[in-house]
Amino acid sequence: MTSNEIRQKYLDFFASKGHTIVPSAPIVLKDDPTLMFSNSGMTQFKDYFLGYKAPSSPRIADSQKCLRVSGKHNDLDDVGRDTYHHTMFEMLGNWSFGDYFKKEAIDWAWELLTKEYGISKDDIYVTVFEGDTAEDLARDHEAFDYWLAHVSQERILNGNKKDNFWEMGESGPCGPCSEIHLDLRTPVEKALLPGSELVNQDHPQVIEIWNLVFMEYNRKADGSLEKLPAKHVDTGMGFERLCMALQGKTSNYDTDVFTPLIDKVAQLTGKQYEGILQNDKDTAIRVVVDHIRAVAFAIADGQLPSNTGAGYVIRRILRRAISYSYRFLKAKEPVLFELVEVLATQMGSAFPELVRQQKLISEVVREEEQSFLKTIETGLVRLDHILKETVNLGSKVVSGEAVFELYDTYGFPADLSRIIAEEKSLSIDQEGFEAQMQLQKQRSKKDSKSKVFDWVILENAAQNFVGYDQLSATTQIARYRKVENKDGEFYQIVLTTTPFYPEGGGQVGDNGILIPSYAENFNIDHPEHFDPELSEEVVEVLETRKENNLIISLIKTLPKDPGAVFYAQVKSAARTSTQSNHSATHLLHQALREVLGTHVEQKGSYVGPDYLRFDFSHFSKITPEQLQAIENLVNEKIQSALPLEEFRDIPLQEALSKGAMALFGEKYGDSVRMIQFGSSMELCGGTHVGNTSEIGAFKILAEASAAAGIRRIEAISGGALRAHHQAVEKAMNELSQMLKSKDVLKAVEKLQSENTQLRTELDQLKKEQTKNVLSAWSQEFTRQEGKNLLVKRTSLDSQSVKDIVFTLKSQVENALIVVVSDHGGKPLITVGVSASLEATYAAGSIVKTLSKEIQGGGGGNAGFATAGGKDLSGIERVVEKARLL
Repeated sequence: MTSNEIRQKYLDFFASKGHTIVPSAPIVLKDDPTLMFSNSGMTQFKDYFLGYKAPSSPRIADSQKCLRVSGKHNDLDDVGRDTYHHTMFEMLGNWSFGDYFKKEAIDWAWELLTKEYGISKDDIYVTVFEGDTAEDLARDHEAFDYWLAHVSQERILNGNKKDNFWEMGESGPCGPCSEIHLDLRTPVEKALLPGSELVNQDHPQVIEIWNLVFMEYNRKADGSLEKLPAKHVDTGMGFERLCMALQGKTSNYDTDVFTPLIDKVAQLTGKQYEGILQNDKDTAIRVVVDHIRAVAFAIADGQLPSNTGAGYVIRRILRRAISYSYRFLKAKEPVLFELVEVLATQMGSAFPELVRQQKLISEVVREEEQSFLKTIETGLVRLDHILKETVNLGSKVVSGEAVFELYDTYGFPADLSRIIAEEKSLSIDQEGFEAQMQLQKQRSKKDSKSKVFDWVILENAAQNFVGYDQLSATTQIARYRKVENKDGEFYQIVLTTTPFYPEGGGQVGDNGILIPSYAENFNIDHPEHFDPELSEEVVEVLETRKENNLIISLIKTLPKDPGAVFYAQVKSAARTSTQSNHSATHLLHQALREVLGTHVEQKGSYVGPDYLRFDFSHFSKITPEQLQAIENLVNEKIQSALPLEEFRDIPLQEALSKGAMALFGEKYGDSVRMIQFGSSMELCGGTHVGNTSEIGAFKILAEASAAAGIRRIEAISGGALRAHHQAVEKAMNELSQMLKSKDVLKAVEKLQSENTQLRTELDQLKKEQTKNVLSAWSQEFTRQEGKNLLVKRTSLDSQSVKDIVFTLKSQVENALIVVVSDHGGKPLITVGVSASLEATYAAGSIVKTLSKEIQGGGGGNAGFATAGGKDLSGIERVVEKARLL
């Protein structure tokens, strides 16, 4: 039975029992301040159990994607080291909200496992809650009796409160549970030792497969229990473990949940999986296939890797996978992104978001891999040396300064240093690392300057630029020099003949390649036709600039023989798009002067292959009508198919007398180059189309203020504009389908109306929430030396906190209130002081002192003050200091 069949059989079974089958909730949580990710099957139903929402059906079943990588439930560091821990996993679950209870849950679990899945009853053990005298909770005789109808008594085991009394948290719905365990050992192993002695003993083949939770109590805030008005069932079965059992495997990774991914890893890396636990290669493969699932599902649900919050967690998982792939699978190039297609094919029918977002996921993963692999090799070598030095010194704490040096010099992430250190039972001096980070910000500018070495002269011949007429040329390196900067070591080269246009006049510099002269038929835009044996001889030109009248190209590595003859080739696709945009800026400049007036002058520009930006003098916002007229004029010039008239090396005054526009502040020589398209004439050194028709079309995307008296237009042309139109058309079609209306405008107006109503209702709910918090907090003041102190941490928004603080300090005598909130992901301190205490406890002074802990600042008066900050980790320190006031 395949994993897809196993999942579907589960859902079909409970559908036959009257359950509504619902899709998995997103793995990334947006509206739960207590969790970043769904970490259990019941997460999406929390509101039902807490009474915040009514379920759509009293019986529900699903397969929920879960992620356990942070907080109390964190399996990240265990992944790869055993056969069953995972970051992302599926939880099969069925729920009853005040409908059926223990008997049906137990009967159906038995029926599904033994009849539908065909698991032998001789492999099954179950546990029931043994009771707890301290809580005055009796043994769950009811569950025992129901199980006795299916299982022999010796297979029904007592479980303590830790294992068999499930609680949502410190308060809330809870109740006894029955776990179902499977003994998957061989007959010989079973004969030697009964499975009953291995239940809940972390044996890899005697595993918990399903937990049936019978919620019949509510844990109150004071710790006491009370009966719920209705009884509920919440079950969770580990999908991966179930597949292992049904497919006769001894490891989750041997099931078809993972084998397609493992096979792809083997194909990509040449490393075969043997399933050995104490083996770096096999551990790495387990890490990679597990982590790509977690990352892919998170991105599909909208969470991209980043440096904060949930995005940071996802980046950490991905970098851990890249690290293992690099270190133990010897993958020097991105490979993880190629697993996404396999995953989408394998699980797309159950989770269609993987198919819809497949391209996005692949691209995000690929870019993250490319970025991280650039820094990992040298960093790992250095880190290994640092860790060995730490051990040799008899320490278990790695110097924060050393970790910072690794981060600062090699760009090696401090978090990865921590992970690798922990693998060797070492820790990082985090405070020392943070101190070095602060010092970095205080370094002078001279510390960041590049170190430039002397030129090595190979040829003294004059340089010849041929880039206006051709995109390739046979050439030699006239001179080169080494440059060291914060990004590493590079070489600057000057070619005797160069087709590479240097950055200037707003146009980006060309990039391309240098290859052996005998490979001149190589086409940079079709590298698949290049002889692989020559690939090591290809030198990438990263950028081109002009310095001291020399056109200088930047390369990462120097050719093996710098004195050889080379073939230089520009990336033609980028050049074509760039010159299309450059010619468009000339037409735009003329159109601006015609529509707005001759006061318009160019004040800056950016011309690249993707878009153009044009800054110009103008003192008011351009109206929509003016923008449309400008755009129309540019497109008219494009459609007129105006040929390029180029005047090279003509005297400056001659060009000016012809009507060419010169840019104010630009330095021109005696001889200049003039570009003309019809009546548009400008002095320009950039590259251009041969005819305006080559631009295709022009579209203004944005107009805004760039500075005082300077406006900025951003626009696209050519291929970028075609892609833009296609995207807009697609978006409109999708929007129309989403809104189920051909009249999108009318549908949006309806949504806006509904949104306004919902906002009103939300405001009312916030007022009710504030009222409840106010009532609760008013009872939590502590009497201390003539004052009533209240220190609270909350996720309420700043306005709600302010309202509560002002109300409390007016209602409570001699009140000193400190509230620390993290609403919106940023720390905020709010201090309120009753008038009677202002002479002794000034709110402004208190907040100034406390804000240092969150790297922030603020102010106010003696009665009320606030301070925002950057460092969320300092919130607890603020709370501790506030309690000492």
